[in-house]
Amino acid sequence: MTAALSSERIESDENVWTRRLVLFLRIMAVLSILKGLYHWAQVTGFIGSEEDAFENQPMAWQAATVYFAVIELVAAVGLWLATVVSMAVIELMFPGIYGGSLLVVSGEALMLAAYLGLAWMAARERPP
Repeated sequence: MTAALSSERIESDENVWTRRLVLFLRIMAVLSILKGLYHWAQVTGFIGSEEDAFENQPMAWQAATVYFAVIELVAAVGLWLATVVSMAVIELMFPGIYGGSLLVVSGEALMLAAYLGLAWMAARERPP
């Protein structure tokens, strides 16, 4: 009886990191959808005041916002790693566009590190 219980436990724990990786990717897809919708809300004027309107912003800000409005929704389909890197680069290399927030860069780096860690642990579950 104990052998049956232990074999069931092994089967249920067999792909734990793979399941965690899939869950993480799904959460990232939802976050990408929300971020894309946020940027579209900025473009269309659903959020912000009159002085913060899309039309009143510098051209660089407008271009970056439209870029992220599109790319975040594309990322939700599975390319979110590109948006993580893009957002970090915009924040660090062009602080005049979005303000150079180290909090945003840290959040993006944390998501990337979580993905890499989960992918590594999932790969260790399935030896070649």
